Amino acid sequence: MFDMKEVAFIFPGQGSQWVGMGLDLYSSFATAKSVFDQADDVLDFPLSRMCFEGPEEELRKTINAQPALVTTSLACLQAMREISDDKLPQPVCTAGHSLGEYTALALAGVFDFATAIHLSRERGRLMHQAGQTQPGGMAAIIGMDEAPLAEVCQQTGTVIANINCPGQIVISGPQNNLTQAMELARVKGALRAIPLPVSGAFHTSLMQPAVDGMSEILDALDFHEPAIPVIANTSAQPLNSTDGVKAELRQQLCHCVRWQQSIEYMVATGVSTFVEIGPGKVLTGLIKRINKEVKTMNINDNETIRSLA
Repeated sequence: MFDMKEVAFIFPGQGSQWVGMGLDLYSSFATAKSVFDQADDVLDFPLSRMCFEGPEEELRKTINAQPALVTTSLACLQAMREISDDKLPQPVCTAGHSLGEYTALALAGVFDFATAIHLSRERGRLMHQAGQTQPGGMAAIIGMDEAPLAEVCQQTGTVIANINCPGQIVISGPQNNLTQAMELARVKGALRAIPLPVSGAFHTSLMQPAVDGMSEILDALDFHEPAIPVIANTSAQPLNSTDGVKAELRQQLCHCVRWQQSIEYMVATGVSTFVEIGPGKVLTGLIKRINKEVKTMNINDNETIRSLA
């Protein structure tokens, strides 16, 4: 299948959702169906139907999009295991973009699938509430380096939220400040400044209420140490303890997602193939802009999973 000594599994975050995701997995793989059924039971509402049928407006809401993406990614992972007769080897490491970090931690055995689905729902709920209490937004800045963009943020009261790849950085902050930052970024040479359809200023201090809420939830749970390295969003370094995992899940809510540095770290440690598991192809596109030499693969539907056989 792969040379697993050089493979990393990566998982998408919010924004990759789409109506219909996971339906063919549900219909084709008993293990994937079990994940969706489990999500419906854990959350006590038909999340699977929302994934399969929408409406899109409801699926796009942070409170729904987050558990929907984690569930669909886990269903993809289970279908991969089913097609390989439950002999799918572990990758050398794993990572997930923002929300996707929860799926990566489930793969690494830090917590079970039910906990991952529950936590992603709570994360989405708390982030949605924080966005309502302290409104804000996010914008993708295209064609501008980190240093000059950091100066723009400093002048406008915004922050860098995601360093995705060369030429694509996301900023975040209160809405008025964000509008000023987008205008100033264009003046300073950005090719484009694109508002993102999110419900708050994610990865900023405006998410502190969500941090407080998640801390209470996380402190009540027992985690296992990662069975494989999980590369943390905030440090681009491996997580190797339960305390480190919990600290990361708190910090990633209000700190920058260093995705480019995470990929560069994995490449430097020997990863040559990245397998994006879950809806969309966002991360594959970013990786191709970070390093053109590595191989990428998407596993997100019945066809791509059966190609593994």
